[in-house]
Amino acid sequence: MSSQIDHSAQNGVDGVTTPLACRGIRGATTAIANTAEDILEVTHEMMRALIALNDLVPDDVASAHFTTTPDLNATFPALAAREIGWLEVPLMCSHEMNVPAALQKCVRVMLHVNTTKSASEIKHVYLKGACQLRPEWAYSDEQIAELLAGAPR
Repeated sequence: MSSQIDHSAQNGVDGVTTPLACRGIRGATTAIANTAEDILEVTHEMMRALIALNDLVPDDVASAHFTTTPDLNATFPALAAREIGWLEVPLMCSHEMNVPAALQKCVRVMLHVNTTKSASEIKHVYLKGACQLRPEWAYSDEQIAELLAGAPR
């Protein structure tokens, strides 16, 4: 993991100042069942992938908004963020719109992160059944297992 961002501007390529910006980082995954265990397990995996791919530290996260489809209500997915140490990050949970024929048992997150990375450097993470929502941001179970093999829990 990287160290905290120096919240003044940082020098980039050729001494050009890179401004600090608040960027959105998206993640989505699906649970097998409406149980607290399943919801937390898939949310932990999604969060660990987002953290690893984007070198996130809690002090750089302005807020996180978690949503679930209406068929998931056994627990708050934000609990997974608390369990990984995001104790000072403002978190919120809500339900997605109940759109007919939409993907079910889906957990989504929108992170608001203070970073010097450009929008093209941000890595969004779509896992499991949610891969169909944004195939260009999809990661297979094998890719995630490899990524998280050495990552802290």
